[in-house]
Amino acid sequence: MADTQFGPHGWTPERLGSLAGRCYVITGANAGTGYEAARLFLSKGASVVMLNRSAEKSAAAIATLKAEHGTEADVRFVEMDLADLASVRRAAEEVRETVPRIDALICNAAIAQVPKQRLTVDGFESQLGTNHYGHFALCGLLFERIEESEGRIVVVASLGYNMGIKTIQFDDLNWDKTYSANAVYSQSKLAQMMFAYELQDRIRAAGKSVEVLVCHPGSSKTSLIKTSGSPVMRAIWWLMTKSPMVQTAQQGAYPEVMCATEEGLEERALYGPTGRMEFVGPVGRGTLHPHAHDKPVMTRLWEVSEAATGVVWPL
Repeated sequence: MADTQFGPHGWTPERLGSLAGRCYVITGANAGTGYEAARLFLSKGASVVMLNRSAEKSAAAIATLKAEHGTEADVRFVEMDLADLASVRRAAEEVRETVPRIDALICNAAIAQVPKQRLTVDGFESQLGTNHYGHFALCGLLFERIEESEGRIVVVASLGYNMGIKTIQFDDLNWDKTYSANAVYSQSKLAQMMFAYELQDRIRAAGKSVEVLVCHPGSSKTSLIKTSGSPVMRAIWWLMTKSPMVQTAQQGAYPEVMCATEEGLEERALYGPTGRMEFVGPVGRGTLHPHAHDKPVMTRLWEVSEAATGVVWPL
């Protein structure tokens, strides 16, 4: 799909000016696209708060970032496991206590292609529980802080949203009957997008000052499949990374950095690569299929999500 909004080369970090005084909170930022986004923000003088599971990996990532950007680089870590709602609540409380402003909360972390059904500590199917419920709760708990800065929420989705059943399986959200790694991953990413688009509607109705944008990284060289996918999926992905259909993690970070910083973007949209199959290529506005913003389904999902997480949004 051709997109000329940012010219033939699409959006690139050259469009960024100084980000001094701004703060970006990123989930899953010790590797992959989240780490590359943190690098870009720090290179422009911004502050970065990482929300990650692993203290050890986070410390190593921070040490590398400070070696690159200087010891004065303002990058911090808060421990959080999206698959554990108690952990999400603790992390949100720490952020509220220690982070005075949030210019963008970037929902970047995810798990994918989990080969066999696993449940979170709260009893949710692991991909839906981590990718959707965890972020739904986190965003709700930090919403007022984001609004104070008239900030943004950036939801990092996936083209996988269009590869499953194209709706939410409300009668079996844990997929007890027909679990499939691909279908359930697709469901979790569709849920994230529906959450974002429903949130846009609710913010508008409430007259609040928070922008919500949705993007995807395309096909990027990250550890996502290696972390949670089956041996077969890992092998397939390894082969794909040798082809021109996979780009670098740094390029994969461009859409989320753009959505966190660029003015004049449209909310009911999906931003990402616009080249071949929208896997790679210049970053701009891509194809958004209508099932991702099916209003009755979005509304029901919101109600189910509030009940499941116990997080009632201030809207």
